[in-house]
Amino acid sequence: MRARTLLFAATIALAGIGAGAAGAYFAMNRQVPASDAATPPPEAGGRKILYYRNPMGAPDTSPVPKQDSMGMDYLPVYEGEEPPDDSGTVTLSPQRIQRLGVRSEMVERRMLTRPVRATGTVQFDERRQTIVALLFEGWIERLVASATGDKVRRGEALATIYSPALLLAEQEYVLTRKSTSTVAGLEAVALQRLRVLRVPEPEVERLRRGGEPRSMVDIPAPADGVVLEKPAILGMRVTPGDMLFKLVDLASVWVIADVPETGLADIRVGQAASIATAAYPDASFTGTVGYIYPAVARETRTVRVRIELPNPEERLKADMLARVEIMTGESAAAVPAVPESAVIDSGTRRVVLVDKGEGRFEPRAVKLGRRAGAYYPVVEGVAEGERVVVSATFLIDSESNLRAALKSFTPPKSE
Repeated sequence: MRARTLLFAATIALAGIGAGAAGAYFAMNRQVPASDAATPPPEAGGRKILYYRNPMGAPDTSPVPKQDSMGMDYLPVYEGEEPPDDSGTVTLSPQRIQRLGVRSEMVERRMLTRPVRATGTVQFDERRQTIVALLFEGWIERLVASATGDKVRRGEALATIYSPALLLAEQEYVLTRKSTSTVAGLEAVALQRLRVLRVPEPEVERLRRGGEPRSMVDIPAPADGVVLEKPAILGMRVTPGDMLFKLVDLASVWVIADVPETGLADIRVGQAASIATAAYPDASFTGTVGYIYPAVARETRTVRVRIELPNPEERLKADMLARVEIMTGESAAAVPAVPESAVIDSGTRRVVLVDKGEGRFEPRAVKLGRRAGAYYPVVEGVAEGERVVVSATFLIDSESNLRAALKSFTPPKSE
């Protein structure tokens, strides 16, 4: 008797639980009469309502007006406004789009460049360095450029040299020029000897105009610049070949950049380069690639690239560290491009979210070229004028329906 009583009580309890669950289900998805729902009638303004869609973008629809579990009315979809039959399209409500901060950008044609970044150092322009040396013996009688760093101008005297050897060569030339019985050609030979000794041209012209021989001569600067090295000392004996001064023109300098081996293929002579330094953080210097050196450094796997740039204010100093950005890979013409932030890269393929308007987003596989800065050139997949979502990552993280849409781009297991 007691067993029957317990069985009867259990049956009553289960029936009560089932009734409660059914009641909750119908309360969550109750059908609301058309007169009570805040939706247009089936025939509103002559337009036919095809069905009602979930206001939060969920994929379920209803043939009659209804509300979701939060009490929000399903939205009518009129004839002619239905979205295309695309199982991959994700629909979001305007409120959801605003809350998630969805932002899209139009696919436009752009001139693309791929910057190669490297570090380097500022160096003197080797072609603007000059050695001042004599080809005759003498002594330094006077120093005009007396210190390293002195600025000199072309033709200005650097030093005065006393030289008996120079005096003899000048006397020989003057005698052959004045003698009426001189064998033909001796004057030219004596003049040639002065030139072989590299007697300064102003001194030779003085003798040709009738000047008298002398034992001291000014040594002029062969170019504009600054004194980089100065072995010359007042009173020092000078023999042929001895360097007196080393000059460098700072009007232009080089930056020798250590470019990674992987970026070498895109670099060409003549490409523009931007230079930044720690000394001038707000300034940028522009130069061009002048030469690509022929060897790779074994230790660093880098290649030296020479950037040539003007330095009219002499702000760039030798051995100054520099950050280099070489603008490479410029497209011959403008090409359709999508922002880097719009690309979802799964590792096996790339997808962008096409904004089709009215809250509809279509995941689409694309083929892209090499990235150029913040953009990828489009080979196929999207066309110029279409809009793509440039904040795609948040959609994957926050919208579970999108994962189902992207599933169509996942290779089958047999692959």
